[in-house]
Parts: sequence; C-alpha cells; structure tokens
Amino acid sequence: MAFDTLSVVREGAVLYAEIAAPPMNLLGPALVRDLVGLITQTEPDTATKVLVFKSADPDYFISHVDLNRVTEYRQEAARLTGEASLALLFRRLSTSRLVTIAQIEGRVRAAGSEFVLACDMRFAALETGIFSQFEPAFGMLPGGGGVQHLTRLMGRGRALEVMLSAQDYSAELAERYGWINRALPAAALAGFVRTLAQRIAGFPASGHAAVKDRVNAIALAPVEDFRRDSDAFGQAVREPEAQARIRDAMSRGFQTRSAELALPQMLGRLGH
Repeated sequence: MAFDTLSVVREGAVLYAEIAAPPMNLLGPALVRDLVGLITQTEPDTATKVLVFKSADPDYFISHVDLNRVTEYRQEAARLTGEASLALLFRRLSTSRLVTIAQIEGRVRAAGSEFVLACDMRFAALETGIFSQFEPAFGMLPGGGGVQHLTRLMGRGRALEVMLSAQDYSAELAERYGWINRALPAAALAGFVRTLAQRIAGFPASGHAAVKDRVNAIALAPVEDFRRDSDAFGQAVREPEAQARIRDAMSRGFQTRSAELALPQMLGRLGH
C-alpha cells in the first residue's frame, strides 16, 4: 500500500498505519483520501484483522481539520460514503469488520478527537497525550461525531464541560472521563498496544464482527444523528460569526505548529 500521508507496516494479522502529514497532521484532503484508500483496500483483505493507527509526529496525532479546505476534504470522504461528510466516514470506520486501535501520542483535537473516538479502542501516552473538542470556540457544533461519542462515553455534564470549555485535557484526565481506554507511560504504550493487537488478531474474525455488531447496536448512535451533526457543522462553518473567528484565529497563528502548542490560550482571546 502506497499513500502520501500514511506509512503502513504489517505484522501478521495486524496492520500499523503511521500518520505523517507535515507540518502538524492536519486532517486535510490528502489525509482523508489516504484514510479512504486504506479502509477500501484493507477491509476486503481477510488476512488483516486489526488496524492500529499511530503518529510519526510526537507533538500531533491529528491536530484537527484544515479549515481552509473544508469542501475539498469532505469531497474526499464522499468517495467512500457517497456523502460529503467526515462524520459518515468516521462512522464507517466504527462499523468496519476491522478492529481499530488508536495509539496516541501528542495532540488530538476536534476532528482528530472524533477520529480516535470512531476507533474501537484508544490508548494514550500519559506524558504527551492531549485531547480537545474545541469547535464551540468558533460558534460551531462538532460535526464528525464528537457529540454522539462523548455524551455516551462521559455523560451529559462532562461532555458539556469538554465541548463548551474548548480546553485541552491531559491523557490522565481523559482516561478518568472515559474519553480513552487507558493512559499509559510513553515507554510502555507501544508494547502494550502491540501485545493487545496481536492477542485480538489471534482470535476468529467472526467473533470480532459479532461482538462489534452487538456493541454498536447498543452504543453507536444512528447514522441519521451523525448526518445531522455533519450538516450542522457544514452550515455553521460558513456563517459570518464563525468565519470572523476563523480569520481572527488565523491571524494569531492558528494552523501553525508552534502557535497551536498553546491553542487554548489563543482560543480564549478570539474576538477580543
């Protein structure tokens, strides 16, 4: 498999996909195109049972979408889902026969958070894992499934806190809130994920599919709810208030690697 933003390595029935989309792993057209290609090529391959996502960038797993290229990345998502929607692409990952694991080091914000929430399991480095669902800072609803997943995982109060605060949350607190399965020391993270992935891959694929189907029937929101949130984001991002706040953020260094190391402080200054 050859991709522009993913490096893929096989270990038995486990496939490792490492994200490398400089300068900061923005979720833009190239990365969405490669995710679509990876899913399309891997699902029919019965030799693959488990798909592990990790990042080549120690500071950013997936930062967020590229707000300069919303129409383009949504069109890339439509190549798999038939609709221009990240939410439906991510939900497609959740319903895949593949068991998906996110091995997280660095920042996971907005659509990056929604991507890892769509994975079946999430494990993060205690020292470097940082999580945020900041869309309300721009006057927008998270459009990639974040509302659906976070409310079910955390409960109403914590989901509202996370989204309305637009703050960064450490891996330790993310674990406590239910955002991720576990926070582990960075030195132990890769080994833990590898052992778990190989153990799962050693069991029958029929069991994986049966369990995922029933768990999703209980815990995964209906496709109509994902579509509704995606449409709401697509509309809100074009509104004058959102556009004004996006321009303000860009002028302060939004979507640049160095400025987003302190993103919560920047978001708190928007409009002032």
